[in-house]
Formats: sequence, structure tokens, C-alpha cells
Amino acid sequence: MRYTRFKNFLVLLPFIIIFAAVLLIPFIMMAISSFFQDNTSSFSFYNFHLIFTQKFYYIAITNSINLSLFSSIIGSFLGLFVTYAITKLAHQTQNRLLLILNATSNFAGVPLAFAFIILLGNSGFITLMLKYVHIQFNLYTWMGLILVYVYFQLPLAIMLFYPVFNGIDQRWKEAAYLLGASNRRYWLKIVIPYLLPSFFGTLTILFANAMGAYATAYALTGGSFNLMSTRIGALTSGDINVMPNLGSAMALILALTMIIALFINQIILKKLRRDIG
Repeated sequence: MRYTRFKNFLVLLPFIIIFAAVLLIPFIMMAISSFFQDNTSSFSFYNFHLIFTQKFYYIAITNSINLSLFSSIIGSFLGLFVTYAITKLAHQTQNRLLLILNATSNFAGVPLAFAFIILLGNSGFITLMLKYVHIQFNLYTWMGLILVYVYFQLPLAIMLFYPVFNGIDQRWKEAAYLLGASNRRYWLKIVIPYLLPSFFGTLTILFANAMGAYATAYALTGGSFNLMSTRIGALTSGDINVMPNLGSAMALILALTMIIALFINQIILKKLRRDIG
């Protein structure tokens, strides 16, 4: 038994080393450095005080949360309807669409930003076409950024919802109809309660995905749109004011925001499962 455990540990050892080197140790170092003011060696809460008292940094936090929340909510609802429509297609068509969606879900970052600039930028193809029908659209605004975020959130939402919709048993519907339930009651009492835990789980994943997005926002706006990810990048690798410890503090706040979102999600899921049970 002891020899078997040792062998299992040896198998896991490379993963443990990679996890510690890539995630655990950098996170610990980041957390420690966030409590030290730049160019000093004294322990303090100066960085956190600066972030929550300086409007520039505080707005970055609220912008990131609002952008992530709006894009994840829109992406989750669209994902529900699109996934439902996909499951009604032929099985072969579903497989082809899933292959396309799998590739699209990885189409993010700088290539996605340039694609939107070509299509919807100030001189973009679609923007110029819209001008002929007197419709104005500016990609470099709040709505433009939400559009880009929803674009790369939607394929991920569909990929997460697809197995859930496939888990809906046709016999549930038949049993509900035999018991006298209408189609509306079947959806309200059976399907929606079944989908709700997955919906909130997907919403949380999309929120975390949007909060951590950096390359797309930076390539699209050049850092002019005040977000946490772009501020962290500017503080740690900027050309003028490099303040890595302040950047570490903001990164720690970003991580805590995601942890809080996961914690809230777990509370909601427990309540939903208790109500369903």
C-alpha cells in the first residue's frame, strides 16, 4: 500500500512542480509584494489605500466588473438560446457546428481585436456600409467593447451548455404530458430548474474569463479604456511609471474578485439544489 502511494506521488510530482512553479509560487510572491510600497522595504497597506482612494484605479475596478458582468450575462442568455437551437438540428450538423465553435472559442486576443477593427473600426467594412443607411457605430466605446467580449464569450457558453441540453431526457417531457402538464408548465417546473445550476456556473466562468482578458482590450483600445487588466499591464511593464508592487496589489484584488464571484456562485448553487431536491 505504501509503495503504491509512493508510485502515485511520483506520477503526480511533475504536475505538482509545474503547478508550484507556474501558479503557487508566483501568486505567493505577488501577494507578499503587494504589501510593500514601490522603492521601499517597509510593510504597509499603501498600495491598497491608493487603489481604493484614487479615482483612476477605482474606476478601473468598476469598469472591469461592469464589463465582465454585462458581457457574461448577455453571453449566458444568448448561449442558452443558441445551444437549444443547435440541439434541434441533425446530429451530423451539430458535430460540424461544435467543431467550428471549438475553433471560435480560441479565437481571442490580438487576432480577434484586429478582425473587429477591420470589420467595425472607423474605416471598417461594415461601418462604411452602415453609413450608407445613416447608422453610426463606434467600436471604441463601451458598447463596442461589450460586443467584442460577447463575441468571444458566446462560443464558450455554447460549449458549456451543450452537454447540459443533451442531458435533458425526452421521457421527462412525455411523463409531464401524461400527468397533464402543459408545455409551459413543463419548461417552468422541470427544464428551467434543471438548467439553472448550469446557467449560474457558466455565468461565473464567463465572468472570470472576461475579468482576466487583457490582449483583446489592449489591442482594441491601446490601453485607453480603463480596465484592471490593462492597468496591471501598464504598472508592471509600462514605459513611464513602472510600479510592480502596486500592480501586484491590483492583481490580488482581481484574484479576490474572482474568488468572491465563485463563492457567491457556490451559495446560489447550494440554494438551488436544496430547493430542487
